[in-house]
Amino acid sequence: MLTEIRAYLSERKRASLAEIALRLKVPPEAARGMLDHWIRKGKVCRLAAFCAGGCSRGCGGCSQSHSSEIYEWVA
Repeated sequence: MLTEIRAYLSERKRASLAEIALRLKVPPEAARGMLDHWIRKGKVCRLAAFCAGGCSRGCGGCSQSHSSEIYEWVA
């Protein structure tokens, strides 16, 4: 699965935790653990979460939980 993450992110450049988990057919927590492997190796970085709900105040500014973790392949 680690090689699948590498191939997926190196092709797409960026993906959300939800997209990666869906691609691997694993829970987000499992995908996050595998992504941590690539982060430790310096191949992936976790970008700041963004507000996927489109609220005007940004993440953490409203009571809705609709932020998403974004991961980027570092070539």
